[in-house]
Amino acid sequence: MFITTKGRNALKVMLDLAQHGNGAPVPLAEIAERVHESQKYLESTVSQLSQKGLISSVRGKSGGYRLAIKPEDCTVAQIICAGEGSLAPVSCLSPDSPCENADKCLSLPLWRELDDVIMNFLNSRTLADLLK
Repeated sequence: MFITTKGRNALKVMLDLAQHGNGAPVPLAEIAERVHESQKYLESTVSQLSQKGLISSVRGKSGGYRLAIKPEDCTVAQIICAGEGSLAPVSCLSPDSPCENADKCLSLPLWRELDDVIMNFLNSRTLADLLK
């Protein structure tokens, strides 16, 4: 498992909104400046977070993005998966490419257990936990 810039940026955006939003929309340009990432690159990140229902957008002059879920109800797993898609440690666990040899694979139980450990850990931490 390797968490790419997509997953890390999703987490950075969510943390920034939790710290600076106070319920009001935060312009993407402000977020981009604080997380040291280009606004253009973050557009896809906020789109993914919005599609997963983690943030909402407000259009107009005073528009921007805000959390759509309370920090204590939002797990790190939800955020990183919104940015990354699957966090499966091996491709054969990905729902997009199931393993055709799963019934004969002796190592598959190991990979499933590792996947469970990773997801249980990331699901045990919330956005609120990271803000402490």
